[in-house]
Amino acid sequence: MISSKVADLTIHEFEGLIKKVVMQAISEIFGDPDEGLEIHEELKNRLEHAEAIKDQCRKSRFYVNTETL
Repeated sequence: MISSKVADLTIHEFEGLIKKVVMQAISEIFGDPDEGLEIHEELKNRLEHAEAIKDQCRKSRFYVNTETL
C-alpha cells in the first residue's frame, strides 16, 4: 500500500487494511501464550500415554461415543 492517508485508499485497499488490523487484534487477544515454548519430555510422554489409553478404550466393546449422544 503506497497511500499514506485513509482518504487516498481505494475501497479494496481500505478493506484490506481493516482486515489486517482486525486479524492482528484477534491474534493478540486469542493467540497462544505458549507459542514457541518447549514441551518437557515428561509431559510429552504423559500426553502420549493418555492418548494410547484413549485409543484402547475406543477399541473396547464397551466404548460409548459420547460425542454422538
